[in-house]
Amino acid sequence: MIAPSILSADFARLADEAAAVAGSDWLHVDVMDAHFVPNLTLGLPVVKSLLKATDIPIDCHLMIEDPARWAPPYAEAGAYNVTFHAEASDDPRAVARDIRAAGAKAGLSVKPGTPIEQYLEILRDFDTLLIMSVEPGFGGQSFMPSVLDKARTVRRLVDSGELRLVVEIDGGINADTVEQAAEAGIDCFVAGSAVYSTEDPAQAVRSLRAAAAAASPHLSAP
Repeated sequence: MIAPSILSADFARLADEAAAVAGSDWLHVDVMDAHFVPNLTLGLPVVKSLLKATDIPIDCHLMIEDPARWAPPYAEAGAYNVTFHAEASDDPRAVARDIRAAGAKAGLSVKPGTPIEQYLEILRDFDTLLIMSVEPGFGGQSFMPSVLDKARTVRRLVDSGELRLVVEIDGGINADTVEQAAEAGIDCFVAGSAVYSTEDPAQAVRSLRAAAAAASPHLSAP
């Protein structure tokens, strides 16, 4: 699965930029509040407008404080998947329940330096795990391969049947790094500049998907 990140798109032409990646599995939307992370991007009104402009399922990544308050409205608006940060919540399970009750899949994200072991038990309450392979807050950063150990740990639990969730990665994904991530067990790849800096974003999506499938035993399996 490839999820182009509109953080690298032209914010003045979001409907056109969504259309440019037709055929993508998800459309990744980074919501930043200038508190949990130092940057400020867009919020619920823009997400609502984007939902009207595209049929691609919207994958909201909330890099915000107080997700218990702010995450459910994104689900109510029609986002397919709503992910919040483990580091921002005292009770991630409760937030996940509220997101699901509001109609979306629930995702948990962890920063590069956050150990995954302390969250393995609660992942049963989530549909997606988003592993950050850069520090959250800005696009265009370099991929951090050290986070792939988290993906391998979770992949083993998924393959054994102990967990049922999509393993997603965000940060520095391009033609060079997508294969490393796929080999480690990633299912869904968020890609920003690797898609939107090309002349043909839709073809970039297809190329990344093919490269991931070729490199991953679990993605290429029948």
